[in-house]
Order: sequence, then C-alpha cells, then structure tokens
Amino acid sequence: MPVDHYENFPVASVLLPKKLVPAVEAIYAFARSADDIADEGDALPAARLSALAAYEAALASIAAGEHQSDPMFARLAAVIAQYQLPLQPFYDLLSAFKQDVGTKRYANFPLLLDYCRRSANPVGFLMLSLYGAASARNIADSDAICSALQLINFLQDVAIDREKDRTYIPLDDLARFGVDQAQLDRADADPRFQALMQFEVDRAREMMVGAAPLAKRLPGRIGWELRMVVQGGLRILDRIEQVQFDVFRRRPKLALPDWLVIGWRALWM
Repeated sequence: MPVDHYENFPVASVLLPKKLVPAVEAIYAFARSADDIADEGDALPAARLSALAAYEAALASIAAGEHQSDPMFARLAAVIAQYQLPLQPFYDLLSAFKQDVGTKRYANFPLLLDYCRRSANPVGFLMLSLYGAASARNIADSDAICSALQLINFLQDVAIDREKDRTYIPLDDLARFGVDQAQLDRADADPRFQALMQFEVDRAREMMVGAAPLAKRLPGRIGWELRMVVQGGLRILDRIEQVQFDVFRRRPKLALPDWLVIGWRALWM
C-alpha cells in the first residue's frame, strides 16, 4: 500500500474475496481521496487542512451514529459498523496527510518511521481486521511490512518528491553520507549518493524480510496477497540496485518479467 496513492491496496486483486470488495473499496476511497487533498492540485495549505478537518468531522459524526449524507462516508460508516472497525486508524491516516501539507523534511529515521506508522500501517491493520486476523503478533509484522513499503516508495520516488520540495530520506542520513539538498536537485547519483541509497535499501529490505513470515502464517487468499506484496516490494529494491541507485533518470518500475519473478518467489516463500 505504498503507498503512492495506495497502489498496493488489493481493490482489484483476484485474490481478494468478493465479499470483502465493498469494504476494501470504501476504505480505499477514504484514504485515496484524503491523500489527494493533501498532495494533488494547487490548493493553498489552509484549504487543504480545512478539507482534511472536514474528514475528521465526518469520522466524529460516524462515531456518534449520525446519518451520513455524503455517499463515500455513508459507505464507510456501514463498513465500520459491519466489521466493528476502530476509528483510530482513520484518524491516524488523516494525521499523516495533514503532516504532508506542512512537513517537507524529516530530521531522523525515528521521525520518518512515526510518519509511516500513521500513513501506511493503518492500512495493513484495517486489512487484517477485515480478515479477522488482527492479533498482536500479526499487527506487529504488518506494521513492519507497511512501513517498509512506504520507505521503498520514498526511495523509488526521490526525484518526484524533490519536484514537490520534499525529501523523505532522513536529514541525518544525508549528512552522514555527505549528500545535501543541492545534490538531490542536481540529480547527481555520485558514489556518496549510491552509498546512502545502499544503506536505505538495506534497512528497508531488512524490515521487509524480518516481517515476511506473516505472509506464511496467514491462511488462504490473504496470505497469497501478502506474499505478492512482500515480493513486489523486495523486487523494487532489486531494481533500485540494478540501476545503480540512479533513481533520478531511471525510476524503477515493475514490468511483466518482474511479476513473473515475484510470482515465482511468492510460491517458494
């Protein structure tokens, strides 16, 4: 669900049970539309924050059991009631989107990981809840997988984020490897940048691999769905390494041959 526009949401996946499709679509519509409010278009920050505050007010209204006139929130309210979903994950998502409006840099990895905790991890928690698999152990591994996916998306989109004056690589990591904002703006993938990216790739891969057993613990379709998500994230990291970390000129994308590799690796997990 990296995370760029929640493209890892399994809305159209053949592995998603049909009975869960309406619920996933309702959650996706909420997350996607709120993310677009924070990121897309040319609205001023105050207008973006006001629109996100309206989303928070709608959640409070759902909590109060009030009628929802907006079709999107009406569907979401029905799903929340049917599956007894807590509202905190939705508030966490909105918190992250509000942060996107004003925060363009992260001083260190713990601060970035806290952002991932709110921008990515709630999606995994909600999916586990829909499947009735939200145990403490599963949630911990899901959080690690979702955060890793978010980090992978950041590494994939360094150039795109710089166009928005954003840097999701921690500033202390940049300083440690002698890379500054000006170098990112020059799209200079010199040895210092390559060393920095190798460090970030290794950290994201370690997080993903460490939590990957969740995909084997979960039964049926959700397990297979997660296997594909895990292997897809790892494959992007492979691609970043294959382009020698020059994500400025060759943004790693998955093509058909990659999906064949992902499917094969998923089978052998």
